[in-house]
Amino acid sequence: MAFQGSLTELHLPDIIQLISVSGKTGVFHLTDGPLKGQIYLHDGKIVHAQLEDAVGEEAVYTLAIWSQGDFKFEPGTGTELRTISKSNTNLLMEAARRLDEWRVLSKKIPSVDMVPEFVVQENREGQINLNTSEWMILSKIDGHRSIKTIAATGRLSVFDVSKILYGLIATGLIRLREAGPEAAARPAPPAATTAPARAPANASAPPPGPEALGRLDRVRDVSNSLLGAVGESVVNKHYQKARYEIEHGAGAEAVDEAISQIARAASILKGPSTTESLLEQLKSIR
Repeated sequence: MAFQGSLTELHLPDIIQLISVSGKTGVFHLTDGPLKGQIYLHDGKIVHAQLEDAVGEEAVYTLAIWSQGDFKFEPGTGTELRTISKSNTNLLMEAARRLDEWRVLSKKIPSVDMVPEFVVQENREGQINLNTSEWMILSKIDGHRSIKTIAATGRLSVFDVSKILYGLIATGLIRLREAGPEAAARPAPPAATTAPARAPANASAPPPGPEALGRLDRVRDVSNSLLGAVGESVVNKHYQKARYEIEHGAGAEAVDEAISQIARAASILKGPSTTESLLEQLKSIR
């Protein structure tokens, strides 16, 4: 006999514990709108789970923080897949811990479908020290991607991305907004790695590579001079990315993208006045 109900009334770790103690083999089907996940048990032990691209333990942890949706346990349905080696006790303890932590995160992050965007403060003072994970998340914020999309792009769990964003929201660097239909309809910008069309062989204009590399070097030097040690790592990151693209066929657009990304970081690190000064100097570089 199938066992089913609503996740708004029962938390998933409690439901799994209830079924697993009976030593049953079967599968939990979990749905929340278009999302569908499965958790398989063999003789009461959790052996496999899947939710979209997430499999194994991470799928269980992601499903465990669902606060809405429906579940149905189908007994007798097994699987040959074995993506989970942890004991039920350890797995469910971690799932319960994440559920408790998510209750805190949800106070500032009510939905992972929301879109993070930068907050520009006119009177920001002092330096902001960010770790590698925070910089990585910041580099993927473009005002259009949702938290869920950022997680998928960075191959991270939604939970981990939300934890990082929680701190950035709390410090006033980031805010969230609802994803509007106009954002979804807006065409995506062309990829920075797209190479420009090649000029005819007899064209008199010189290839863009040397000119673009020279301009990029000057952008790096000016940016490092103005931002100092606090901005050196992010300047070098975008410098190296643009250099690679230029060496593989890109031109001025790679330098323009590097300037855009460095200016965005400058706004976070130093505030708008420094950013304006930086952009003024970079615009003069040809």
